Amino acid sequence: MDGSALLTAVSTRRDRVKSTAPAEQRTRAALLAALLTVTAFCTADTVARSYPFGPHTRNFNDLGNQYVPFHAHLWDLLHGRADGGLLVNWQSGFGASFLPDLGTYLSSPFALLVAVFPRDEIDLAVYVITLLKTASAGAAMAWLLLVLRPGHWWAAGLLGSSYALCGWTVADAAYNPMWLDGLVALPLLCLVGEWTLSGRRRVLGVLVVALAWIANFYTAYMATLAAGLVLLLRLWLSGLPRRQRLAAAGRAGLTVALGMGLAAPLVAVVYFGTTHAFPGRVRQFVPAAPEDLLARLLPTTYSFGSPAVYVGTTALLLALALPFHRSAPRRVRTGWTLLAAGVALSMQWGPTHLLWHAFATPQGSPYRQAFVLCALLVIAAWHALSYGPPDRRALGAAGALLALIVAVAGRSEMVRFFTWPVLLPAAVGALGGLVLLHRVGGGRRSMPAVFAVVLLFGAQFGETTATAAVANRMRLSHMDDYAPWGARQQRQAEAIARADGWPRYRTDPGREQTVGNDPLEVGGQGAQYYSSVTSDVLSRMLTALGDGWTSRGRNLQSLDNAVTDVLFSVGARVHSPPDPHQNWYPQDGSRVTVSRQDVPSLVTVRPAAANARTNVSAFGSSPYRNQELLLGTRVYTVPRLTVRTSAGKPPGPGDDERPGLRIGAPGPGSAGRQPTITARCPAGSEVYLWAPYFSGTARLAGASAHGLTGRFRSDHPVTKIAAMQRLGTVAASGHLRIDLAPNRTSLIPDGAVGCLDTARLHSAVARLKATDATEVTVSDGSLRAELPAGSVGTAVVAAPRIAGWRCATGDDPAVPARDYYGLIAVPLDGSSTTLTCTFHPPGLRLGSVVGGVSLPALILYGVLTAVRRRRAIAPPNHPRPRERTAGAP
Repeated sequence: MDGSALLTAVSTRRDRVKSTAPAEQRTRAALLAALLTVTAFCTADTVARSYPFGPHTRNFNDLGNQYVPFHAHLWDLLHGRADGGLLVNWQSGFGASFLPDLGTYLSSPFALLVAVFPRDEIDLAVYVITLLKTASAGAAMAWLLLVLRPGHWWAAGLLGSSYALCGWTVADAAYNPMWLDGLVALPLLCLVGEWTLSGRRRVLGVLVVALAWIANFYTAYMATLAAGLVLLLRLWLSGLPRRQRLAAAGRAGLTVALGMGLAAPLVAVVYFGTTHAFPGRVRQFVPAAPEDLLARLLPTTYSFGSPAVYVGTTALLLALALPFHRSAPRRVRTGWTLLAAGVALSMQWGPTHLLWHAFATPQGSPYRQAFVLCALLVIAAWHALSYGPPDRRALGAAGALLALIVAVAGRSEMVRFFTWPVLLPAAVGALGGLVLLHRVGGGRRSMPAVFAVVLLFGAQFGETTATAAVANRMRLSHMDDYAPWGARQQRQAEAIARADGWPRYRTDPGREQTVGNDPLEVGGQGAQYYSSVTSDVLSRMLTALGDGWTSRGRNLQSLDNAVTDVLFSVGARVHSPPDPHQNWYPQDGSRVTVSRQDVPSLVTVRPAAANARTNVSAFGSSPYRNQELLLGTRVYTVPRLTVRTSAGKPPGPGDDERPGLRIGAPGPGSAGRQPTITARCPAGSEVYLWAPYFSGTARLAGASAHGLTGRFRSDHPVTKIAAMQRLGTVAASGHLRIDLAPNRTSLIPDGAVGCLDTARLHSAVARLKATDATEVTVSDGSLRAELPAGSVGTAVVAAPRIAGWRCATGDDPAVPARDYYGLIAVPLDGSSTTLTCTFHPPGLRLGSVVGGVSLPALILYGVLTAVRRRRAIAPPNHPRPRERTAGAP
């Protein structure tokens, strides 16, 4: 090999090493961020003695009520054990559209990991998924930081971990794991912005956007807005000519549009699902107090209604130092500082706050976009560090600003006594590490440099672990919590499996619920259903029939009532003791049992008079009369009531919009007396009490009551109303007295007592069974029934008439199903013996059209990009020079 060839080979090798070194650094940074995140996350749970490292549950609020049960249902789907499929979930709400729930809770690629865990370790599966999502967010942010600016890989890993374990993660998203997909999506979408800026990886960018919106469109929307702001700032800082900046912005817009188009089949279904959902309660936005906002920048502070923007003291100091860091260009300092400040202010102003939440006021925690500000603080911190460690002047200014933040935040109730032992060492360690890092020059390997890095890592690890542990323990005293899978759920699941007869009849998991989605977690088919997309028709229908709910109408309960069991073909019902994990009611010594009832099939035939379109608005104010409307016959006696307070006096009317007589808890002068309700009913009839605004217990006095206790929980109009309860049997005298034990001021409505004539109910059941379907088969999104020959009138399906149902008889074309007091109804003329109903989720057709257009558009976009790139790198077609002949001059 001659000298020139050797030099060429060495130069090529050197260039290849230079081009791969940044990728190696990004990989190291990503792995370090993931490792730090997992270690701190698990250490915090160990310190808090939280599941799976201790006895305390981590199933708070929606984690226990929604996410764990929905992941359990996904497990059943993946293993072929679920009732229903992707279109209809036949286990919840007597038949609910499942694609909106899939897109809301389960469409993340991480969710598929539940399949590799045992069914009874579903809580561990969700924990591992949460851990992996958080670690992935840290790795993605570390990778992004090194793409934005070159720097030390260990520093990028440290800041990536601070983003992954920001206050929003440990305080809000840890028990809302679907939101963590947005935490992962934000740095990935910022990477897409970098690709559009340089014109690279165009097809991959579209796929990343699509995946982000499929995984969780709600937080992906926020992440997309944030990535757009970052891209606009990057374009301003790039110094590119205006034409190139506009071209980059155009590529970004096209990338987002195509990505959202690919996600449209799922996103459209979720969107239309929310339009048909029960509206719940509208809350007015109230901005957090300045001292509370600043307090949430500090470690170990916690509250439900303020923005959790903690990112660690090191990242906070660096972000505060950026405006004073003279080594960084002025435009960089100004741009990132103003962007972070602008986003912080936008969180506090009503119109922009609404913009961040897709123009829908959150019904729960109001600051769900806080992770965006956390990301911007971390990116600002990276820019302060990547230009070289800030000098003493910049760190002095940052320290002064931190002291001012602490002084103002000290007035907030969120700063508790344990904040100071965590904050002070973290601040000393962060400041000391940064000062020492500046003195040694940042990049040189020496013992002082190693000590500085150890200080920074130690300070962040300690305060982040403490912050996460405090959040875990504080939730125990501020939120409802639920036990992980254990002996209670196992006994319930076994009892349901033995009694299950679907689709001949339903098996309800029972009134004594463990979580808000018991049918998904332990099996069966019941009214219980808790989702952000609980349908309006289901919620209003069951409420009109006497059911109770929590979460402002979106968490429906099981209704233990003989008439509604007939109406919805509930042939088996599980009865369990009160949940020992809860302290709402004491244990009564009972065991898990199953009761059975003779019920008609899922499809019954009603008289011709039922042909008229009749929706839930036709219901009246009495749930007993509403049940009779659906049943088609009178079975209740609704007597006049005499209500007395614990003092033996008539109560006064309520003082708000709720109807009823106002009673309070027994006072000190009541001498053991309780409020009472007295009435007269036919002997032997079953007594039910409907008191939606009553909180406490109720018992029917007398030997014939059989010891039944009605348990009522209500705090309306805040979150919940109580369901109707069965109390026992009327004595031979016909006189009944209900002893009430309210635990708060409550209301007893007019017509609260209903006495059920069981003989009449049995006669009604016999009439319904005489003409009901002879055979019913149910698949994912369809129901088929064989009817008796000559059936006329209206076929009524015991499932809510949610939007999307179409039905047909015989070979007739399918048409939208009619509405019979909220149930699916189909007119019959006696000419056919078959009924077929199919379900098409609203929005699926529109989304499929958009997705069908986007996919070939993406292929064309990729082909055009490849052709243009190939033309750009093709060598110019110059004529070859003629070779010289020997002796030529």
